Amino acid sequence: MMANEKKMDKVKIKAFAKVNLVLDVIGRRPDGYHEVEMILQSIDLHDELELIPASTVSLAIKGQRLPVDDRNIIVRTVKKLLAHAGLASGVRILLRKGIPVGAGLGGGSADAAATLVGLNRLWGLGLSQPELERIGATLGADIPFCLRGGTVLATGIGEKLTDLPSLPSLPVFLAKPPFNVSTAQIYKNLSLTAADHHPEVKRIATLIQQGDYQAIPRYWGNRLEEVTLELYPELKTVMDWLLNMGLPVRMSGSGPTLFVFGADWAPKRQAQVAATLRRKGWWTYNGFLKATGLEVN
Repeated sequence: MMANEKKMDKVKIKAFAKVNLVLDVIGRRPDGYHEVEMILQSIDLHDELELIPASTVSLAIKGQRLPVDDRNIIVRTVKKLLAHAGLASGVRILLRKGIPVGAGLGGGSADAAATLVGLNRLWGLGLSQPELERIGATLGADIPFCLRGGTVLATGIGEKLTDLPSLPSLPVFLAKPPFNVSTAQIYKNLSLTAADHHPEVKRIATLIQQGDYQAIPRYWGNRLEEVTLELYPELKTVMDWLLNMGLPVRMSGSGPTLFVFGADWAPKRQAQVAATLRRKGWWTYNGFLKATGLEVN
């Protein structure tokens, strides 16, 4: 522990969700992971974590029924950091879920990132951002991004990050069907051939650097979409319905959440679309892009 680091008696932190503005899969590595190129974007939808010092490690969750043992990435993150710091300490964590589970919105990764930052403060560890990112990468490929947030180009398995200029707080509309998708299953069903069409990740990065974000939907794409849409026809029906309205719509990650990006549509029309989807059992959310991944209160 660094001498000037002060332990805190409580840390509250917001962990923001993400969408993939573009996602390309380059190939499969010998270790089974996939090489990707993607642009990740934080949005204002969030979970909230409260961390309080304790003699043991415990987790309580409000908002969704989830495991609170080692099956939960938050608990695994606490134990990883304890081992890394050589500590025999504890923490009581209360998680208020706002981000749907299994939605392709990075909720678990955001929670793990918040846990790393929260414990670093709570225990006065004095770990730097690069150190936290290195620890995060051993727990999940999206965690380094969630520690940074904003607008980021990610390569490798998603752990090599290049910051891009933050996009303005454009509107984003999310729609998730009443089922979850297994990322592992989607990657297993993905076939990669030389003839594949690839989304233009580098061109989108350039557009963001130039501030021409309105042009993003002309070149974006998500290589996992074809797999998920084939496995879940209801998803394709809704995506086509939104596209036929002239809305820029994409799937985030391995799905199944669809998002409409930066659309200038009338509030009344948006409310009608949300109401139609909710009648089908879908979850919807109206929000904005965010320039950070975490917010410590």
